[in-house]
Amino acid sequence: MGAGPLRRDALRSQLWPLPTLGVLLAVAAGVGLPRLDMRILRHIPPSLTAYLFGGGPAAARTVLEAIAGSLISVTALTFSLTVVTLQLASSQFSPRLLRTFNQDRYVQTTLALFLATFTYALTVLRTVRTEASGQPPFVPQLSVTLAFVLTLASVFALVIFLSHLARKIRVETMLRDVHIDADATLRRLLPETGPATTGGTTAPGPPADALPLLVETSGFLAAVDEKALLAAAVAADAVVLIDRCPGSSLIAGTPAGVAWSRSGAPLAPDTRRLLVEQTARALGTASERIPEQDISFGLRQLTDVATKALSPGINDPTTAIHALSHSSALLCELARRDLSPRLLRDDRGQVRVVLRRPTLAELLHLAVAQPMQYGAADPAVLARLSMLLRELAWHSRPEQRPTIADHLARLRATTAAQEFHPGDRTHLADLADSVDEALNRRWTADAP
Repeated sequence: MGAGPLRRDALRSQLWPLPTLGVLLAVAAGVGLPRLDMRILRHIPPSLTAYLFGGGPAAARTVLEAIAGSLISVTALTFSLTVVTLQLASSQFSPRLLRTFNQDRYVQTTLALFLATFTYALTVLRTVRTEASGQPPFVPQLSVTLAFVLTLASVFALVIFLSHLARKIRVETMLRDVHIDADATLRRLLPETGPATTGGTTAPGPPADALPLLVETSGFLAAVDEKALLAAAVAADAVVLIDRCPGSSLIAGTPAGVAWSRSGAPLAPDTRRLLVEQTARALGTASERIPEQDISFGLRQLTDVATKALSPGINDPTTAIHALSHSSALLCELARRDLSPRLLRDDRGQVRVVLRRPTLAELLHLAVAQPMQYGAADPAVLARLSMLLRELAWHSRPEQRPTIADHLARLRATTAAQEFHPGDRTHLADLADSVDEALNRRWTADAP
């Protein structure tokens, strides 16, 4: 995957592509349908003509002018509401949630319908001829009727759009959308943990004199072209290790990985130069993180919402607790999947490319560290963090549990440093003990 995911994401996350397509189709329809009117209108049966626009040229021009004027006003209103929603989502929740609104197909379709109706009405208006024009009067009845139908559709779309927008800006809806997108990403990229995956080949380690693979462009690692990396490694008879995960910040001139000869012999100078260039081209960077290959992006968004809700200006711990609930569900799903490095092999089954994935320890730290720091004074937030660790303990494997125990120790230390009511302190202590019980019970259940 290389530039393709970046282009697809750029199109999905922009508001203009679908409205632009709607305007182009409207222009084509506004030019073509009046010509069709001239050819077939006289052949339409009277039983159908009765349902078409029956006014004269002056009435047709009035109707089309009213449609064009009203639709451009409605379009401006829709754009204004969308901008206000984006501002609310950015300031109240997280700037990284703007992608969710920009990718909303209903918003894009509504804007496309309004602009298409406006453009179509203007295009048809130029074909209406009155007697004052010095030409035979002409009223494109089919075209004007279609403009009327599009206007009715726009009215219904406006009502539904307002309802959709009111539902979309609810924090529960935004958290659900982030959760769905993140779950789809990890299910697409991570295999289920099982005998076939847990017993795989260990990723090879680089030698001390491995070749650094420098990055050409600064930005976030957005996509890795696996085919290009594998082809470059095979051509150089080398092994390539990319130790930066999608979503990592890359700086031009710094290494994103290393490579070394599979045979152990030094790589030739031309081979080294070509391998560095091909690897740099295979690592697609962007100015922002995208979820195409970024497993941790959903957790980053949820954590942003939680920390924003815990800020003094917002002070909404309930939203933070909801966000932590979604983070817990994602972490439990991640714990059941294979987070070991992805290995790409050549035709002979030899490992040629090693792509690092985020570990459960890194993902758990991402989801827990900041809410624990900013919500340290709120017993409800600390209680939800304890439940998150307990829920994760029930889905973890033995090698993952020391990480959970480490975060539990941090949580206990954070609780001990606060001046809570004795009742709250006892409740938090009981929850922490329940995490220990879950870890120990799973240890016992896994024992032979």
